[in-house]
Amino acid sequence: MARQQLLLESIPVGTLGIIALESSEAMGQKVNNYIAEWRNERESEHTSNIAFYGYKRESYLINAICPRFGTGESKGYLKETIRGDDIYLLVDVCNYSLTYTVCGHENHMSPDDHYQDLKRIISALGGKARRITVIMPYLYESRQHKRNSRESLDCALALQELTNMGVESIITFDAHDPRVQNAIPLRTFETIKPTYQFIKALLRNVPDLQVDAEHMMIISPDEGAMERGVYFANVLGVGMGMFYKRRDYTVIENGRNPIVAHEFLGDDLEGKDVIVIDDMISSGDSMFDVAKELKKRKANRIFVCATFGLFTNGLERFDEAYKSGLFYRIITTNLIYQTPELLSKPWYITADMSKYIALLIDTLNHDKSISSLLDPTERIRKILTKYKK
Repeated sequence: MARQQLLLESIPVGTLGIIALESSEAMGQKVNNYIAEWRNERESEHTSNIAFYGYKRESYLINAICPRFGTGESKGYLKETIRGDDIYLLVDVCNYSLTYTVCGHENHMSPDDHYQDLKRIISALGGKARRITVIMPYLYESRQHKRNSRESLDCALALQELTNMGVESIITFDAHDPRVQNAIPLRTFETIKPTYQFIKALLRNVPDLQVDAEHMMIISPDEGAMERGVYFANVLGVGMGMFYKRRDYTVIENGRNPIVAHEFLGDDLEGKDVIVIDDMISSGDSMFDVAKELKKRKANRIFVCATFGLFTNGLERFDEAYKSGLFYRIITTNLIYQTPELLSKPWYITADMSKYIALLIDTLNHDKSISSLLDPTERIRKILTKYKK
């Protein structure tokens, strides 16, 4: 209630407009429903003021499409006015389920295609919006964030391109390396970790968890995930362990150096439930290797929490590993496309992020601080206290 009152004491930056590209239609609809419900329930003498024009509506979604020509070329097209609006663009660059036709051949949309569509819609805005914020959960080209030799700096170039087109703020989740924001030091760049949503999904779906240092441990699968693992362990009040990868840097396989071995640093794991925390599950190779090492050390149930479940090599191996008892549950967010097959798996749990994104948009539209939303510590403590009671 305090947050609601705080928002009504400030004037919106502009009339709220949400453009959910085709890749994020489902997420956009959920976000819109939350905001519409909250705003239609708010009561204040200020909402009748002209500054709040268009504040209470059934839908804040702007009708925008990217039709294609027979050659596969496309254009951005807005079907309604956005002049003076505070625009929030939602895009999922990992939604490969969408297709288009190129000279009679069906082509699945790649991250490059989604990124181009994002730029087309920004171009169609024509500088008429009051402010443009891009919410791109999986940051485009975030795995190509640094230069090791004569390589392209794709992520940095994309960020600069978007800000040069008039984008004021970019919001992403669990960026592979947050330092990529150095490419746009004068613009807002937020990378958010869904720790609270992971914990909430775990506690709601696994009723027999014992959240204490004697029965649980957090595992970082590599050095890169160490920071998120330490935070996870601290807020839960449990122990922490990590693996580091020994790689053969004389060999390159599929664009990367193969892992020779996983070395473990941490306390005894015997009989403990373990939560492996990482930013993404791609092919699953690293996850399987870590799970095997944990089982060798007599860990009990293995839970894997990853922000993005890409599953690039399919789900068959995960089914086999689950049947063999290698892991117990996998939790990923709905920030990127999830196949119906994945959602039907007995080992899979979804961490829903739609309400959180709605909170961010609703707060930012009033130009209020989102610091309390970015720090979930207090919310995690409350949900843990409730669970233990």
